[in-house]
Amino acid sequence: MAPGATPLVIPDPVQLSNAFTQIAKTVEPSVVNISTTYLPKAPVQSRGGQNGRRRQQLMPPDQGGDQSDNGGMDEFLYRFFGNGNPFGGGQGASRKEEALGSGVVVDKAGYILTNNHVVDKADIIKVKFTNDPTEYTAKVVGVDPDTDLAVIHVDGKHDLTPAKIGNSDAVQVGDWAMAIGSPFGFQATVTAGIISAKQRDIPGDTTQYQHFLQTDAAINPGNSGGPLLNMRGEVIGINTAIASQSGGYQGIGFALPINTAAVVYNQIIKTGKMTRGSIGITFSKLESQNDALLKEEKVSAGVFVQSVQPGGPSEKGGIKETDIIVAVNGKNIRNGNELVDIVSVTPVGTPLDLTVIRGGKRESFKVVVGDLAQVFPEHFATNKTTEQAQPEATTVSFGMSIKDLRDEARANLGIKEKGGVQVVEVDPDSFAEEVGLIAGDIVLSVNRQPVSSTEDVKKVQAMLKPGDAVAFHVLRKARGRGTTDWQSSYLAGTLSTTPR
Repeated sequence: MAPGATPLVIPDPVQLSNAFTQIAKTVEPSVVNISTTYLPKAPVQSRGGQNGRRRQQLMPPDQGGDQSDNGGMDEFLYRFFGNGNPFGGGQGASRKEEALGSGVVVDKAGYILTNNHVVDKADIIKVKFTNDPTEYTAKVVGVDPDTDLAVIHVDGKHDLTPAKIGNSDAVQVGDWAMAIGSPFGFQATVTAGIISAKQRDIPGDTTQYQHFLQTDAAINPGNSGGPLLNMRGEVIGINTAIASQSGGYQGIGFALPINTAAVVYNQIIKTGKMTRGSIGITFSKLESQNDALLKEEKVSAGVFVQSVQPGGPSEKGGIKETDIIVAVNGKNIRNGNELVDIVSVTPVGTPLDLTVIRGGKRESFKVVVGDLAQVFPEHFATNKTTEQAQPEATTVSFGMSIKDLRDEARANLGIKEKGGVQVVEVDPDSFAEEVGLIAGDIVLSVNRQPVSSTEDVKKVQAMLKPGDAVAFHVLRKARGRGTTDWQSSYLAGTLSTTPR
């Protein structure tokens, strides 16, 4: 023994508790790890969605389905795991790509709130709870790309602990805040910081419905969809994005206020989608421009109406261009964000009393709120119109849904072969997935019997029983080739259950 040295003595363990400890223990059972699997598909747009919200230095703190844009995480994961990215992508990856995110249980019936970009276009969604090694399959209930929110539902777990919901309007700059999630896949990671700012709008963000809480609690890839908490352990926001030059934590994270998220959630669980109100006007999103227009009319605050949608609610109610809206139902309006915040969550069909200044005089008009998608249909026109004109998908027993191919669709796809049906969706863990079918495949025959309609497929399945082999002759779009180049292949497997 070294001369004069005294051995170290480990004291008995003593629980040193504080507010952060208690919050972590209380909320961790409500925070889940979400892993998503993406089957190979044709190239799609950026995860930012239709609004193109995530730009250069503003990014969702998740891995998403596109491993080519993973925020520089490959080097980090290589150093920690030694053999490339363990979550998919990169050299030697399988045909599936995987990604991670977080979510928070908000209802003991199995409803979970997360980000839309965490589950967007995912073919398989798996959920893991703290201290439970089982992975549970989840389904999307509804999404709202404009706020980047999604509601998913998990079956099979009955002892769920929903998190307590707070009031984000009560949050003050400087308040303590905690984030819990799965950054880089490390489940139930707890970080703390303060509220750095409120009502933070992101430069270049084209949506009018995201006014973030900014925090310096560490938020990293994988935290997306997890909760931001106050010191009472209540959810005050859903962690959504980070501003970073490195792809990781640099002290600037953004969470969608829970008051906004709650409105979206309540509509989704009620109707399956988010419907927003509109009064059918346009105004400048630039406050400086709006203020300049107000100054010309010698008005200090309000919303300058730049145009009125023909046949819309405001035109019907008497509102005109150059009117300045200064109050709604007696509440003063300072800018366009305040007007949108009120109108967008007002139920369609509800009358609003608008106070406007016209020619220097205050006047009142009653305007009935309309559905934004109907008031401004041109802003919601997408390729869905074309898709809806195609035959509807029919679910068949192999664990996939298919649709008939019309001659026009076949010509547009560049398919020369006659007949066939198109795979629209493949169910997770199904026979179709097992044999390797993916969305977009064209099935020409089943067990050498040509199929030209969903009814033809149903006739074949009616003759099958467990233990029978099933062979599909399919066409699949060739990767990396011309848009009209298809490859022929055969996929087969043995049925383990009776076709239904």
